[in-house]
Amino acid sequence: MQHSAEIGVFGGSGFYQFLDNVQSVWIETPYGPPSDQIALAEVAGRRVAFLPRHGRDHRYPPAQVPYRANLWAMKHLGVKRLIGPCAAGSLQPHVAPGSFVLCDQFVDRTSGRPDTFYEGPIATHISAAEPYCPQLRGLALEIGRDLGIEIHPTGTMVVIQGPRFSTRAESRWFQAQGWEVINMTGYPEAILARELEMCYVNVSLITDYDNGVPGHEAPVSHEEVLRTFTANIENVKKMIVGLIERMPAEASCGCNRALSTAR
Repeated sequence: MQHSAEIGVFGGSGFYQFLDNVQSVWIETPYGPPSDQIALAEVAGRRVAFLPRHGRDHRYPPAQVPYRANLWAMKHLGVKRLIGPCAAGSLQPHVAPGSFVLCDQFVDRTSGRPDTFYEGPIATHISAAEPYCPQLRGLALEIGRDLGIEIHPTGTMVVIQGPRFSTRAESRWFQAQGWEVINMTGYPEAILARELEMCYVNVSLITDYDNGVPGHEAPVSHEEVLRTFTANIENVKKMIVGLIERMPAEASCGCNRALSTAR
């Protein structure tokens, strides 16, 4: 294949300049064009593909991100492992802005997003019991601790439709369930990766307290989100580079066999 990569990185808000000396390519997919051109480069001797999930000019709001095209394009390039950093809000007082959460579960509160590659004629029921790659989560935890980042090893992400933020009533409801993280793009990105038998790890950078968290009832603003993200962008880059550098050549997680029990 002329263009190829083994590791993929999806960008989030405020995170569009990551790789140097890149080759940018468009990938045609059966699901339409991906969010943008994919930047191909070498990092620590590994071939890496980077794609800003909203587009470089932030043209796609969360519900309109072409998730299937993005994931299919990565698979087409040969990507086997995906890193999905994102900006996210906190639903719990102990999960402070500036800290990282390595989510191990999600709750889907979106609607109408195409969320499967398998629409028949063969019924395919992928397991979502452990939606994020445990091998990559463990590695990300080691790297975060080595970097001195305040990092939470587990967390449940509730994914809302957006583009609006939650009402106070919704936020209090999510907080009462014990969920830690709120985000607008976490679904269906992770589960589409699983359907294509790619490892996927989420790294949530907490940018704000959602407005239902006791003691933090001020409304969330996009300006606040970007300010906190910008202040922590170097830690995000260090985490991603660390994952690329230390990612084992062989997977021990079973993500690459997800279809074996789905049909």
